[in-house]
Amino acid sequence: MINRVFQVIKRPEKIVAFLGSKGFFKFLPDKLYLQIFYKAVFGKKLNLEDPKTFNEKLQWLKLYDREEKYVSFVDKYEAKKLASNIIGEKHIIPTIGIWERFDDIDFSAMPNSFVLKCTHDSGGIVICKDKTTLDIAQARKKINKSLKNNFFYYGREWPYKNIKPRIIAEKYMEDSLTKELRDYKFFCFNGKARFYKIDFDRYKDHRANYYDLDNNLLDLGETFCPPDFNRRVDIPSSTKQMEEYCTKMSKGLPFVRIDFYDVNGEVYFGEYTFFPMSGFGKFIHDSNDLYLGDMLMLPSERKKC
Repeated sequence: MINRVFQVIKRPEKIVAFLGSKGFFKFLPDKLYLQIFYKAVFGKKLNLEDPKTFNEKLQWLKLYDREEKYVSFVDKYEAKKLASNIIGEKHIIPTIGIWERFDDIDFSAMPNSFVLKCTHDSGGIVICKDKTTLDIAQARKKINKSLKNNFFYYGREWPYKNIKPRIIAEKYMEDSLTKELRDYKFFCFNGKARFYKIDFDRYKDHRANYYDLDNNLLDLGETFCPPDFNRRVDIPSSTKQMEEYCTKMSKGLPFVRIDFYDVNGEVYFGEYTFFPMSGFGKFIHDSNDLYLGDMLMLPSERKKC
């Protein structure tokens, strides 16, 4: 039945993703929902009995590796505390305030530049470089919409399900050389960083290149933001420090992506991500999915959903 429906619908993955994010499939068990979503994206059955690819193994982890501690890792406020305890407060972007309601924010007491975002989801962010030009009504609309969103229902990333929605304000930071806050996303498998990703031209022609730990460009990339193999990216020497921190921060975890920023030569923690692209990211080569999957050793004990 599912195959017949997908044969007549163009871009079924878009429909499933949209309806899922709006909570239309709340009644579906997590396993069934993920099987449907995976089929819509990749056009094949999700193998949970003997997963091989990176994306399959991420779906397996969603269902069977449910540790309560993971909730704090994805809460953007609590994650800063965890990271601070491991690598030190100086590597944490300063928090200006945290609130449960947008209207509790006293903008007269805020600095001229700052960043607002929600602690429980992905995408609800307001960047303010100059408070005098901030459209507060538009910011309220965006943040309030995000506060109502439960990111869990999009891809059944269970750590997000019961996070308390809050708003956090952070210091606005920008590297003087790149004129942006460029992040370095380290993919850590079983307590060890293996490679990292750099995004660029996010608001023009979003691309992302992957590099090994010796800063060599890899033949690896996603169709969502494909690599630009001709692009020269200045890589800071601090990536070695980031790699060292990853070893401490990913200890005991089968997989996690840890993001860092380099701001004028100083390293700052960004966030933890357990399921990049929610495990539905297509790669430019099918072999990429298998290559990453070979790195990820799943826990032997299943914790049923």
